[in-house]
Amino acid sequence: MSSYDWFTVPLTADLVRGALDLERTGHGLLPHRLPARARAQCADPQLHMVESQPSGVRLALRTRATAVELDTLPTKRVYVGAPPRPDGVYDLLVDGRPAGSASVTGGNTLTIDMAAGTAERRPGPVGTVRLTGLPATVKDVEIWLPHNETTELVALRADAPVEPVPDRGRKVWLHHGSSISHGSDAASPTTTWPALAASLGGVELINLGLGGSALLDPFTARTLRDTPADLISVKLGINVVNADLMRLRAFGPAVHGFLDTIREGRPDTPLLVISPILCPIHEDTPGPCALDLGSLGSGQLRFRATGDPAERAYGKLTLTVVREELARIVRQRAAEDPHLHHLDGRDLYGEADSAELPLPDDLHPDAATHRRIGERFAALAFAPGGPFADGAL
Repeated sequence: MSSYDWFTVPLTADLVRGALDLERTGHGLLPHRLPARARAQCADPQLHMVESQPSGVRLALRTRATAVELDTLPTKRVYVGAPPRPDGVYDLLVDGRPAGSASVTGGNTLTIDMAAGTAERRPGPVGTVRLTGLPATVKDVEIWLPHNETTELVALRADAPVEPVPDRGRKVWLHHGSSISHGSDAASPTTTWPALAASLGGVELINLGLGGSALLDPFTARTLRDTPADLISVKLGINVVNADLMRLRAFGPAVHGFLDTIREGRPDTPLLVISPILCPIHEDTPGPCALDLGSLGSGQLRFRATGDPAERAYGKLTLTVVREELARIVRQRAAEDPHLHHLDGRDLYGEADSAELPLPDDLHPDAATHRRIGERFAALAFAPGGPFADGAL
């Protein structure tokens, strides 16, 4: 039995950072990273799964409490033929410094058969994260939710009163990208590359990295337009290629339209367009990208590009083509938009990095590579002369 005298803390929106919507469920609150109107405009199960995975979402509390408990209902993914995934990680920060991690067992289970294209959901029990040994002084406590595990917030308790962390005057960085920005195989929610870069840059992160879903959707552009932010970045290209979604004729105008929509609401906000990091399987080979079925049961899923390089002549997209087109578009627009900037993704992870830290599944960076990308981005974007140079405190 616990020896703590617990205070029940109402789960209110002012305690949650990084979410754009909080859905009330039968269990509690479900953070979303896309607003309800955007979610209603697309029935794709992949999008609905990833936008509900709370990458960058955290509880931010000011308290004297020495112990905090958070009840959650996670949804854990199981991939048929793949090794079991580890439980999602909750990272604890005290006054901005790492102070431990925890996980929740149990929860719902979503079993995904990538070969058959099916998914089965089974309900499970609520679990509890207990964080103890905190200093008995007034402090800011952040609990970062698992970046890759849908998490319903059920109940919050502490052994002292809790209030929201007041505005610290930091600028807000709003970032959109693919599974790499979402966090892919990062070790924990505070060590995804955007979270690391935000910490180094001294900014507040809103992460709209959506695994498999950075597809130039108009509702995503409208979300970026309508979300208050001081700095905006969009990392585009890899999902358009590996989904084989469009040809060059459609890609250029779609990028223009995406940027036009953002500029409707944020005409003077620093806006950084980032092209894809190096991904050898798609540099010169179009999509679609597919699971390498031969890797099932091997302990490491791998992906492969299934397109024909000769089809580039007919407008099929590769990462080489996408990078050239993004650079061209930004050059063209920057003549009239001095707050628009471009970053070649290979400056974050290029050929030398690939030789040293190859992508384990041929598509996603591992934990060490997330750290490298985050540190590189911070050095390039927030440094003097960088596109976000005025963003850091």
